Amino acid sequence: MRGKYILLTVLITLALLGTLSCQSSTSSPKKSIVVTYSILGSIVKDLVGDKATVTISIPNGLDPHEWEPSAKDIETINKADLVIENGLGLEGGMEKTLTVARNNGVKFFTASDYITVRYVGPGEGIPSSDPDQMLGAPDPHIWMDPLTMKSIVIALAPEFMKELGLDITSQTSNLEGQLDSLNKEVADTVAAVPQDNRKLVTGHESMGYFAQRYNFKLVGVIIPSLSSQAEVSAADLAALKKAIQDNHVKAIFTEFGTSPAVAKAIGDETGVNVVELTTHALPDDNSYFTFMRNITGVITNALK
Repeated sequence: MRGKYILLTVLITLALLGTLSCQSSTSSPKKSIVVTYSILGSIVKDLVGDKATVTISIPNGLDPHEWEPSAKDIETINKADLVIENGLGLEGGMEKTLTVARNNGVKFFTASDYITVRYVGPGEGIPSSDPDQMLGAPDPHIWMDPLTMKSIVIALAPEFMKELGLDITSQTSNLEGQLDSLNKEVADTVAAVPQDNRKLVTGHESMGYFAQRYNFKLVGVIIPSLSSQAEVSAADLAALKKAIQDNHVKAIFTEFGTSPAVAKAIGDETGVNVVELTTHALPDDNSYFTFMRNITGVITNALK
């Protein structure tokens, strides 16, 4: 009888401990982080690991310049403990939603606030006559430079501690080292491209940070804009063809949102190869590192 009593006591104690454990886990759910687009989201996921739940708003492969959130997306953003955005006008279709969430008290981290922003310079394919894309406009394509992404990682660490109570000191140090290594790897790879061949013509103004970091010249763009949603005129195309010929450009890189027919026509008329470049979507492994290696390989192989 005494043995049965002891066994019953043990079982009740274990049940109580299990209940308390469940209550503890449900009372402290993981923090919710929403990142606006996939490439920045990849870095955030590398940084926080399983310490928080990371949701990407814009599906990978869709154009961040034009995507608009659904009602469910809006709800997720407004319930987030922290929203991480690119800024500089990249999330054009989300701006109203993000503004409302910010006004409602949702905490935000704007990545471009923590980097050295690049501004469009003369001769980079953006006509000064375009009132929406004047020379000196800030370039939102900050993910094209690993060291710029490193600056964001460094800024995120104290923000996660302050706003979410997450200590990611070791992950931050590790990711910084990986981004330094990636930068060296990209530099070593493009070293195979002769300086005279380091001339870029792209779908739209997306490669500025890459060009600035690795000493390439931006000759022109098919769509004269920082956004893939702008339109191209006959005069713009005529100027681009002349720039390609005058600079002896070796390849024309097309991107998401670039008309294949227009790119092919320019290639045919100038005798220059047209090469596809994936600048706005992660590869199948969802890794920023693979993304940058792929872009570097395509550019190097086309221009060397």
